[in-house]
Amino acid sequence: MTNNTVPFAIELRDISKRFGAVQANKDICLQVPAGTIHGIIGENGAGKSTLMSIIYGFYEADTGFIEVDGKRVDIRSSQDAIDAGIGMVHQHFMLVENFSVLENVVLGTEGGALLKGGLTAARVELQRLAKEYSLDIDVDAIVEELPVGLQQRVEILKALYRGARILILDEPTGVLTPQEADHLFRILKSLKEQGVTVLLITHKLREIMASTDNISVMRQGEMVAHRETQHTNTEELAELMVGKKVRLTVNKDDAQPSDVFLSAKNLTQFDGQGVKRLKEVSLELRAGEILGIAGVSGNGQSELLNVLSGITPMSEGEIQFAGQTITAKAPKDAAQMRDLKMAHVPEDRHKMGLVTGFEAYEAAVLGYHNSASYNGKILMDHTAMLEECKVRMADWDVRPPNPHLKTANFSGGNQQKIVIAREVEQNPDVLLIGQPTRGVDIGAIENIHEQIVKLRDSGKAILLVSVELDEIMALSDRIIVMFDGAVVGELDAKDADERTLGLMMANAYNKEEQGVSA
Repeated sequence: MTNNTVPFAIELRDISKRFGAVQANKDICLQVPAGTIHGIIGENGAGKSTLMSIIYGFYEADTGFIEVDGKRVDIRSSQDAIDAGIGMVHQHFMLVENFSVLENVVLGTEGGALLKGGLTAARVELQRLAKEYSLDIDVDAIVEELPVGLQQRVEILKALYRGARILILDEPTGVLTPQEADHLFRILKSLKEQGVTVLLITHKLREIMASTDNISVMRQGEMVAHRETQHTNTEELAELMVGKKVRLTVNKDDAQPSDVFLSAKNLTQFDGQGVKRLKEVSLELRAGEILGIAGVSGNGQSELLNVLSGITPMSEGEIQFAGQTITAKAPKDAAQMRDLKMAHVPEDRHKMGLVTGFEAYEAAVLGYHNSASYNGKILMDHTAMLEECKVRMADWDVRPPNPHLKTANFSGGNQQKIVIAREVEQNPDVLLIGQPTRGVDIGAIENIHEQIVKLRDSGKAILLVSVELDEIMALSDRIIVMFDGAVVGELDAKDADERTLGLMMANAYNKEEQGVSA
C-alpha cells in the first residue's frame, strides 16, 4: 500500500487501546496517502470504531502516535482533531433539527475568527465550499425539512467549514436510498479531486469496492491486511474479515406459495402526538413465501411490525390471522398473537428482544416462558430450559456455547442468533423479522439467511423488514416498498433491481416513464 511518491495525509504507528480486559486495538499501523479514499472494514468488534474515535479525539490511545502531513500530533480531544484538520461525519447525524443549515454549520464556532464578520461572512464561505465541493444546498433551509441525503451534506459542510482536510465517514449510507448513496460517492470523488483525504468505514463490501482507492482490513482488534482496491475482490475481503471463506450469496429455490396465512387491510396507526405513522397499509402473506418490506429507515416499517405483532394497537383497519379478525375494537396483544403461532424478531434486540441481565438460557425462552415445556408442577423447569438452550446454541453456532453466560456478554451477532433461534424454534406459522442481520458479523449472516429460507421451505410465511437492499433482494420472493408510512409499490423479487427499488423508496418511481411493470 505504501506509495513513496505521495505524502501521507495521516499515519498511525503502533496504536493500542485497552478497555479493562478487552484489547480493542493492538499495535495498529496505517498509512493513508493524501487525496485518496481509504476504506476501513471489519466485523463487529473488530476495533474500527475505537480506532476512528482515537483519530477524532473521543479516546486517547494507550500507546503509539499519530502523524498528520508528516508531523506528529497529540489528539486528546475532538478540538485537537479539528485543529489538526480532521473532521468526522457520524452515522447518526449531530444536527439541531429546527436550526437552519447555516446555523448548524457555524454552531460551536461562534467565537472563532471565521465569524468576526458576522453570519454574512459565514454565508459567503459556506456558499463557496458548497460550490467547490459539489455540495449544493440552500443554506437557509431548516434541517428537519431536508431529506436525509441533504442532511448528510450539512454534516460534510460542517467539517469542511472547520478546515477538515481529512474526513472520516462512519457507515455513511445506512440511511440513504441507492440513488442518494451514488450521489454521496460522487461527492466523495469531488472531495478527493480537491485534495481532501477520506476515511470510509462501512460493512458494505460492494460500496467499498466501488468507491475506494485502498482498503485496510481489521480483525479482532488488529490490522490484518492492506489492499489496493483494484487488486482485490469482495470474496477475498470477506475471507480476510472473518478468517475463513464466506459464501456471499443466498441459495434458494423458487417459492411455492399456497394459502394466505395473514391478511391486512387498510392498517392505520397514529402515534401519541396524533401523527399518522401507518397509512392504509394492505398486504397478503402466504405460506411458503418471504415477503420483503423495503424502504429507508423511518418510513413506517417499524410501526407495521409492531401493529402486526400486537405490540402497538392499530387505529383503523383489520388483520385476518389464524381464523381471527383483529381490529381496533377487537385487538390482540403480543402474547395472544404468539399463542396464535405468530413469532416476532424485533428490529432492536436490546430494547425489545432481550433482557441483557438474564443468562442465555433464560433469554432463550422469553415470551414463551409460560409454556408447559419449561414448567413443572410448581416451579420452572430450569434443567429443560438449559438442555434446550444447549441444543439451540449448537444448531445456531452461538459463541461461546455457554447457557449460563449473561446475554450482555455475547457479541451483537450472537445475541441476534439467540433471539432468532428462540422465535424460529417455536415453529410459528408466521414469522415477522426486522433487520435480521443488523450488527451481525458477515460470517454469521450466511447461517441466519439459510435458516430463514429453511423456514420458508417448510411451508411457513415470513415477513422480512430490512434496510439492506442486498438482503431484501436475495431473500424475498415478493417485495413491497414503503414510503412515509404507506405502500408505494410492489413487485416480484425476480423483477427487482437496486435502481427500481431506490426510486420507489424515494417515491419517485413512475412505471410508465420507466417502461417497467411493477
